[in-house]
Amino acid sequence: MEPPRFSTDLGHMTALVTGASSGLGLRFAQVLAACGARVVLAGRRSDRLAENVAAIAGSGGVAEPVTLDVTEIDSFPGVLDRIEARFGTVNALVNSAGIPDGSYATRLSGAAMNDVVDTNLRGPFALACEVARRMIAAKAPGRIVNVSSMLAFDYGSDSAAALYSTVKSGIARMTEALALEWARFHINVNAIAPGLIESEMTTAMLARTGDAFVETFPRRRIGKPSHLDSTLLFLVSPASDFVTGTVVKVDDGQGRR
Repeated sequence: MEPPRFSTDLGHMTALVTGASSGLGLRFAQVLAACGARVVLAGRRSDRLAENVAAIAGSGGVAEPVTLDVTEIDSFPGVLDRIEARFGTVNALVNSAGIPDGSYATRLSGAAMNDVVDTNLRGPFALACEVARRMIAAKAPGRIVNVSSMLAFDYGSDSAAALYSTVKSGIARMTEALALEWARFHINVNAIAPGLIESEMTTAMLARTGDAFVETFPRRRIGKPSHLDSTLLFLVSPASDFVTGTVVKVDDGQGRR
């Protein structure tokens, strides 16, 4: 019998995680480092990144910070050059950086629209392309994990996040399209679509809107970042070798079907 195709040993992996100053991005970076990956934490808040890297190193992990604004796509080649000089080719990218819109569509300014689209869609697309370009040149197989949202699939009239929902739907379609384009290079592209998960973003939302709607959820709770651990590890591990172009919904049954 062929042995089970599963391992959480990521000692072969150099991973770049965006949005790693806090929230889901930080949790993703911590989990990858705990499983042996060399992890580059990317984000705009350099002080928070330094603290997070120090904590990972204190737990025995290998991590480096890099200040990165995903809206500044012209900076990506230089950032990847520095990472490669330190760790070699990035063979796992977790596109976790994102911002909410937190507004009804008719109240969004043009500047706010640009910020949401550039941070949540244009930046992740461009970074995935830059990372994939280098994987292909190095003939190195790899994993790209994008972060979509259940709002891409389930939207209510009072959600007040129409643009966020739209761009996260774009992330899901981007995942499917890039997976097909890069499959022949052995680059697997998948996505996680979380439901409502505890984070700085959702804490601010709940403070603004109240949490009465949580009572409408089947289990009357919101998720913790750790609830995404197993999905992340599956998508970056050898176990997912035959899985690409998939969006995994992780929402505790919160969303309507």
